[in-house]
Amino acid sequence: QVRLVASGGRWVQPGGSLRLSCTASGLDFSKYTMGWYRQTPRNQRELLAAITAAGRKDYKNTVKGRFFISRDNTENTAYLEMNRLEVDDTGNYSCDASYYRERYWASGTQVTVSP
Repeated sequence: QVRLVASGGRWVQPGGSLRLSCTASGLDFSKYTMGWYRQTPRNQRELLAAITAAGRKDYKNTVKGRFFISRDNTENTAYLEMNRLEVDDTGNYSCDASYYRERYWASGTQVTVSP
């Protein structure tokens, strides 16, 4: 059974940093593209960053230079390092693992950025 767990969300002040983790089990993690998403009450879920099996990384323009995605295939975990957090970064963060037509989601972890 495939399971993805996103963790690391919490309250943080503007300008602060957080690292989120997305840990997978039940799949060959190294084959999958991993993506990090954010959902807010006002917006649809948006893709923030993705990292392919080969290690290629892509970012949404609004987080480039502040957010960094990485993966550790030995730990079956993808990370999202978030720096210089802004109030607008508040949201529910989730991750997915995709490989061709397969796609698995984690439930979200809440990030709240406020003074």
